[in-house]
Amino acid sequence: MIMKVRKSIRNVLLGGLAMASTATALQAEEATDFNQVGKQMSIMLQNRHYDRMPFDDELSQRILKLYLNDLDYGKLFFTQEDVDMLAKKYGNELDDLMIKAKSMDVAAEVYELYQKRVHERIAYANDLLKKGKFNVDSDATMKRARRDMDEPTLKGWPADKKASDELWTKVIEEAYLSEVLRRKTIETRAKEQGKDNPLKDEKPINEKLALRYERILHAADEVDSEDIADYLLSAVAKAYGPHTDYFSAREMDRFMSGMNNGFVGIGALLQAEDDGATKIMGVVVGGPADKGGELKLNDRIIAVDPLNSGEMVDIMFMKIDKVVDMIRGKEGTSVRLKVEPADGGEPKFIVIERGKVEMKDEFAKGQIIESKKEDGVAQRIGVITLPSFYADFKTGEVRCSEDVRVLLERMNEEEVDGLILDLRGNGGGSLDEVRRMTGFFTGAGPVVQVKDYLGRIDMKSSFQKAIFDKPMVCLIDKASASASEILAGALQDYNRAVIIGTSSTFGKGTVQQPMDISRMMPFFAKRDRAGYLKPTIQKFYRVSGSSTQKKGVEADIVLPNIMDALEIGEDKLYYPLAHDVIRKAPGYTSEPREGLFIANLKGGSVKRLAENKDFQYIVEDVNRMKERIEKNEVSLNLKEREKELAEVETRTKERNKERIERFAKMEKQDKSLYTFYRLNLDDVEAKELQKMDPTKDDDSYMRRSEDDDKDLDTTPEWPTRLDPVKRESMAILSDLIELTTRAKMAGVNNE
Repeated sequence: MIMKVRKSIRNVLLGGLAMASTATALQAEEATDFNQVGKQMSIMLQNRHYDRMPFDDELSQRILKLYLNDLDYGKLFFTQEDVDMLAKKYGNELDDLMIKAKSMDVAAEVYELYQKRVHERIAYANDLLKKGKFNVDSDATMKRARRDMDEPTLKGWPADKKASDELWTKVIEEAYLSEVLRRKTIETRAKEQGKDNPLKDEKPINEKLALRYERILHAADEVDSEDIADYLLSAVAKAYGPHTDYFSAREMDRFMSGMNNGFVGIGALLQAEDDGATKIMGVVVGGPADKGGELKLNDRIIAVDPLNSGEMVDIMFMKIDKVVDMIRGKEGTSVRLKVEPADGGEPKFIVIERGKVEMKDEFAKGQIIESKKEDGVAQRIGVITLPSFYADFKTGEVRCSEDVRVLLERMNEEEVDGLILDLRGNGGGSLDEVRRMTGFFTGAGPVVQVKDYLGRIDMKSSFQKAIFDKPMVCLIDKASASASEILAGALQDYNRAVIIGTSSTFGKGTVQQPMDISRMMPFFAKRDRAGYLKPTIQKFYRVSGSSTQKKGVEADIVLPNIMDALEIGEDKLYYPLAHDVIRKAPGYTSEPREGLFIANLKGGSVKRLAENKDFQYIVEDVNRMKERIEKNEVSLNLKEREKELAEVETRTKERNKERIERFAKMEKQDKSLYTFYRLNLDDVEAKELQKMDPTKDDDSYMRRSEDDDKDLDTTPEWPTRLDPVKRESMAILSDLIELTTRAKMAGVNNE
């Protein structure tokens, strides 16, 4: 599941398939007729979307709700008077205006009002910050989250300007309190550890907050016709469901780059700073910036010359995605950056030639863990981590299924006894890649069923022989979605693997297809940057007949996880499609469920969890988080907040003290028990796999900047870098291997 982010993007990788220059992009934007884009998109939605919803007044109201809630996400800028006025004026009209190609006047009017309110609110915030008088002794509280839960509404905004002032007074007081407490915590930690306070030279709190709000102001002002159209057209698309979306031309470029894990750029990770600069938070090893050697971590970019022509563009307070668009470009061209060095000194100019950058951290990678059993026999467990189902749709040169295949074949050569397939955090990707990959474990047969709006069912199958037949477990969490759910669901339906993790996966059981809107526009219409519609065109179903939509794939063995307390999942999104069940896939037959020994494995896991301090801590955190979300309230009283913070600090210190002692013992035991072998894609052709020390080996392909206060964090690393879920999954897989071996031996003896 790859979703675009239109909020304040904090960290963005430079790159993508870019225009030759920013000027070229802006000229194209001005030429595009977005009224016509909206009309054609409306027709496409009615004809191509799975639900075939009509464009009527009910849909119009849904569009307006999504539009205003997305634009003003926290219900902080508009007033209820504004919203009521817009609802009365356009609540039943947006559908007609879209069809008549007259929607952009509405988009401009709404955004102009939003922009006006942002200026008013930021001016009010700055006035409060200049006065610097905050009431931190009151019993006042405010909501932690102002988002509508079940579906968006046109209620919940402050009634009028007076109510808005009252709300923003609380917003500023809360921001002030949070910053006071953050600084106090870091100062206290530094004193306790006998270290310098890393924040001693920070700007005064009021000044820091003022800069933060100035960035919000700039973000609201730095829009063009493409952005304004994007806000409205995305709301129109999402009225049909959370994964139906509109992609502007520049968003589509980023989407395609994300799918193939590679792009053309300089290879740097950016972060927007409160004071307006753009900070270098990471440098890709072997990328253009790294090879050039001049751009350093924590350097701050303040201006960009996209064509290295001598004309610098001031980027102070510029939105991070716009900075990215200026820095990216065609391979072989150069970009010139004006940089404030991290170590001080005068600003300098750095010229970097753009080149191809591979995000190797996002590729499949493996590991082999050899352990000594009580009987002295060594057991070898393979681990494959797959961050996404990536594929280069244009060239086919990059395919995750091919990467996983070579890892599995090398694991077979290394005679591993079992496999952990880690799909945690894998949001999905290519349907064809997951179809092919599933066959590596299940062999030839149905993989997933796909149904369109007419009820026609198409079966996607694997046609190859399995290449890995040893016992395996599959790790999931709430962020495992879409293609991950197809694979996990198939492994579960075929009784091929034990599914371990959160209560269930995300629950995205729909298929989207990007469609070029420009192809549908009238011949003489201006279409240069019309963008793409990505409608839901199908739902997919497991071979057992059940959809993963809203329900996800439920774990066979559930492990405590903080994600189960958070509002994560398809059923938490607005207007999700319903869950349903169809017939089983023809030709689907599974291995006996008894062959996975679920009851035995679950019993062993329950006993270990009862004795595992880390999982006990997680259960405590889950309960606290659920209570906090349910309460949805934050105090604006300094003493109350200090009390809450003191409790957190005390709990953290007690845990860290206990963990440091326990982790040291565990790591010592691990050294005598485990031997680790690296097996990344660069290692598959090696004559012998190299042993590695997980505590020292850094296989990251990006050098990252560290937070100023990281040195004060005494939380220990997981022993041998085995987090509790991975460690428990190793124990479960070890039990499965042993039970499977015993069953085979018993079968032979019976024969």
